[in-house]
Amino acid sequence: MSVRGWSRRGGNLPSYAQSTPTPGETLAHERSVLAESFASARLWVWQKRLDLQGWDVSVVVSRADGLKPKTVGNIHWDRDKKTASIRILDPADYQLPLAAMLQDIEFTVVHELIHLEMAPILSDLPRTDANRLEEEHAVNQMAEALLQLDRVR
Repeated sequence: MSVRGWSRRGGNLPSYAQSTPTPGETLAHERSVLAESFASARLWVWQKRLDLQGWDVSVVVSRADGLKPKTVGNIHWDRDKKTASIRILDPADYQLPLAAMLQDIEFTVVHELIHLEMAPILSDLPRTDANRLEEEHAVNQMAEALLQLDRVR
């Protein structure tokens, strides 16, 4: 008989104190799970709306030090395999109330999907800091417009 990798023939189970997270760790973990679950649900909605269902897109919660400075997310894709991964900022690094944080996470998902939608058009163009800034501005405007239309419903 085995209990979490421990058998009656020998071995030690960790003590309760060693395996129990602190209340702060539990809350942080629960908020990360909530953020990832919420982002994944909204991801599917927006993939359908943007006609990106043919892509296998996943969401990963990432701490701020895993993202570029002053960003709350990013996307990496493989056009040939039609796979992509969106990283969103971990709730532990947000300074917003829960509802505002979830709205920002949804904005990040939509923003990154718009980049994915535009990838075939922009990938062959030469990239500069100036046109990257213009792209970010345009993507922000489109994401904001789509979300405003969605939230008016």
